[in-house]
Amino acid sequence: MNTKIYSIKGKKLSETIELPEVFQTQLRPDIIKRAVLAEQTWKRQPKGVSPMAGKSVAVENWGPGRGAARVPRIKGSRTHSAQRTAFIPQARGGHRAHPPRAEKKIIEKINRKEHLIALKSAIAYTAQKESVGQRGHRFDDKTDFPIVIESKAEELAKTQEVVTLLDNLGLSLELLRVKFGKNVRPGKGKGRGRKYKVPVGPLIVVSNSECSLVKAGRNILGTNVVTVNKLTTELLAPGTQPGRLTIWTEDAIKSLNERFISGDK
Repeated sequence: MNTKIYSIKGKKLSETIELPEVFQTQLRPDIIKRAVLAEQTWKRQPKGVSPMAGKSVAVENWGPGRGAARVPRIKGSRTHSAQRTAFIPQARGGHRAHPPRAEKKIIEKINRKEHLIALKSAIAYTAQKESVGQRGHRFDDKTDFPIVIESKAEELAKTQEVVTLLDNLGLSLELLRVKFGKNVRPGKGKGRGRKYKVPVGPLIVVSNSECSLVKAGRNILGTNVVTVNKLTTELLAPGTQPGRLTIWTEDAIKSLNERFISGDK
């Protein structure tokens, strides 16, 4: 399976490149969803309360016959009918009814081979023009998928040069979709470091983490730049929905072929 290579000016070159076999992987959205949900749990941190929170108090139960509820009360004189309750969840300063526990299992596991199938399938989805369009991405109808650009793109050192590259590839509407789709998040998340919600934009895959394109493209709203070795199912299928608009460099395709060799190391 061959595909044409785009220049940094957005023109199709006469030469073609042979795509790795990973682009012919069977499309499995069910396994992709399972893998993305598992990857999302790997970012969580254990949290919990102290086991003795709200319980470090001496209490006693008065028992029946006193005209008062049989609930734990702070030890002291029994002559006071309004003795303050403690310990129980409905009492002031009492322990929580169902507190978060640090020992709770919050990490979801997935089989290694199953996770590999999900990653391969997510890569194959980037070559499906219909799937990319169904995710809401905007692109030129004449664009060929997967989008592969020449290796000179990894030498771009300025953000404006990367924006110009995306415009030349017919992705100007995609950048506008991300720009005007940014809005304020509803709810308390505004005060917790995530005030804005930004639509997912293009994903640029490069071969080397030290190339200048990594720094030049990371400041574009909604755009991610990642190396082949750092590809994850969540990056290729945000929100468990595969078909993210992905741009591959020529060297990235070659590195991809080396990563998914026979044996799948």
